[in-house]
Amino acid sequence: MGIRDIITVPNEVLKKVSEPIDNFGINEKKLINDLFDTMYKFKGIGLAAVQVGILKRVIVIDVSEKDKKKEPLSLINPKIKNLSKRTSIYEEGCLSIPNTFIEIERPEECEVEYIDINGKLKILKCDGLLSTCIQHEINHLDGKLIIDQLSKLKRDLIIKKISKSKKNPDRVIV
Repeated sequence: MGIRDIITVPNEVLKKVSEPIDNFGINEKKLINDLFDTMYKFKGIGLAAVQVGILKRVIVIDVSEKDKKKEPLSLINPKIKNLSKRTSIYEEGCLSIPNTFIEIERPEECEVEYIDINGKLKILKCDGLLSTCIQHEINHLDGKLIIDQLSKLKRDLIIKKISKSKKNPDRVIV
């Protein structure tokens, strides 16, 4: 089990664009397993490699319901090919922006091309929460965060609050 530390704002690594993976091997499979272990430990539904400080185009997702069978999905070098014109709004959270939830409007459906853990090129058409999660995680790979859609004032307030809570680790949040 390889649980990694999650990088949080204002760390500048989160603003960097991740590089494609050219050769997929044992190290990348271990990274994917570590990403799943980390995501599940911190109760997330998606995680990008950049969130653990690895600037590679890898994301993991599991949007299965709490008491249902897990449906892990790993995407290597994901690229969105199509987005619907219809939109939906979800209240999104992010493991790199603790205790923050923001209503984000995104295309309701997407089609994504990626390489799976077995090295096979695949295309996935999805909607709903899976579509939102994929778009959110691919944004991470491109150095974009959900707070980037807010005004500078609101973004700065959130970052200041998170930075302050890091300095006071013994604080109890009820």
